Formats: sequence, structure tokens, C-alpha cells
Amino acid sequence: GVNGQMDEDDLRISIDQALREPVHGLVEDLRRDIVEADDILYLADNCGEIVFDRLLIEHLPLERVTVAVRGAPILNDATMVDARTVGLTDLVEVIDNGSDAPGTLLDDCSPAFRRRFAAADLIIAKGQGNFETLSDEPAPIYFLFKVKCTVVAEHAGEPVGTHMVARGVGRDQET
Repeated sequence: GVNGQMDEDDLRISIDQALREPVHGLVEDLRRDIVEADDILYLADNCGEIVFDRLLIEHLPLERVTVAVRGAPILNDATMVDARTVGLTDLVEVIDNGSDAPGTLLDDCSPAFRRRFAAADLIIAKGQGNFETLSDEPAPIYFLFKVKCTVVAEHAGEPVGTHMVARGVGRDQET
């Protein structure tokens, strides 16, 4: 869940740490695949992080990007209201996944979202929740997240606290 005790100083420290910490994993592979992809689906994570998502999305080929948010509020996950608030809807197409589940549980998502997911050449999935729910999904996914617990650290092969770019199993591989 969300840390309800965070104040402005904690936020500043967290942002400063995120900017200083290196990102581990497949950064160059992701850059290459972004250039080659015709249809990029970007799965947003938290409502507060959607501001930073926009900064990253601005560096992507905007005409090829669709951003997906949650279909209804859950925990602190981003919704259409958050996407509108930060101006993402003026920048790229934004859809919702039709679900109010944390992470992305495809069986719980709308048929329209599942079609977009299946058609994407590249999926960029933000947050540990998306990693937890989609890491074994046979799709061309890159996960951008911070390792927050030992279970995920073991699965990702990196220690708790690591900022990661990891790849999913892919469409052409067996799960």
C-alpha cells in the first residue's frame, strides 16, 4: 500500500534519490526497441508518478504511443483524471484498461484494452505491480520499476532498492 506518513521533505529526498541512482538492466535494448516499434503501449502506474511518466513519454515517438491507465481508482494508481490533469491526453492517446485491480490482470481488463495489448509491438509497463502481474505474460514488455521487496528481488535478480529495466518473456518465447 501507500506510505501515508510521507511529507514534502520525504518527497524531495525520494525524487533526489531517484535522480541519483543508476538504472540497471536493459536500458539500451529498450532504447533500440523504441526506435523499431510502430505501436507502443505505455502502462502507467501511480498517480503521482504520472507527472514523471509524461517527462519520459515526451521523449518517445508520440505518434506511436498510447498510454493506458486504470479503469477506476485503486490504491494510488493513475486514472484518466490523472492523465488529463498532467496533460497526457493532449500529448498522446490515453485509454483505460477497464479494470480497478492493482497491476494489470489481463483477465480483468476490458476486451478493447486486451486487443490493444495484443497488437502492441512494444509495451512499457511502469511499476512493480505491473511486473508482478505481467512478467510471465508472452508479450513484448519492458518493465520499469524499483525493486521493493525480497520476493521480487529474487525474481528480478537484483537487490531491493534497485531501479530496473527488465524484459518480459516476449511473444515468440515459451513461458
